[in-house]
Amino acid sequence: MASTINPSTTFSPFIQSHSAALRIWHWLTFLLITASIVTVLLNSTLLSPRENVKLVQDQLSKNGITVTEEQAFAVSHEYEEKMWEVHKLIGFGLAFLLIARIGIEFVQPKEEKLKTKMKMIQELRAKNDANKAEYNHFLWVRIAYSIFFLILFCLATTGLVLAFARDWGISREIRGSVKEVHEVMQYFMYAFVLVHLVGVIVAENGKIKGIVSGMIHGNR
Repeated sequence: MASTINPSTTFSPFIQSHSAALRIWHWLTFLLITASIVTVLLNSTLLSPRENVKLVQDQLSKNGITVTEEQAFAVSHEYEEKMWEVHKLIGFGLAFLLIARIGIEFVQPKEEKLKTKMKMIQELRAKNDANKAEYNHFLWVRIAYSIFFLILFCLATTGLVLAFARDWGISREIRGSVKEVHEVMQYFMYAFVLVHLVGVIVAENGKIKGIVSGMIHGNR
């Protein structure tokens, strides 16, 4: 592919085809990550037990029932727990998709395999032509995606540990440490999603058009 590029013309390595399996994986991952973020936001705001204690007390008081803060907290906490169960199921889905992405790599067309794309980048950057900046941009995007998969792997593994910690007999101290790592990694995921969305919007409104349609239809 690199050998057919005319240095005098504008070339973008971002213009690629995407297999159906990769496109389905991309959108399913996008939906599950979005759903996961929503569950965290809901539990941190609307369903926060501490924030709803007074609400529970007031609503029961209207029906002639008086409860302590501890009792009201126990009630509001149940709603948070239900949402965490949803979050856990979404996490299982993301863990499955992470494994599926590895499998997809083996059945991808040769030109769409990660190994082929990385080799293409090396060949393009070695040309040192007028499109050098574009090649470097593409390289940094691929590095960013590699970081994304690392973040997803950390979230999936720590999430699975937290989900089965009691069944596996993992101590409370270790669970606490794993939870801290899981929470930190989620902020990195938020950052990636934000940067990714901004990058796509900028590209679509710049010279690299068709990224979204390419991930829907398979080619640009």
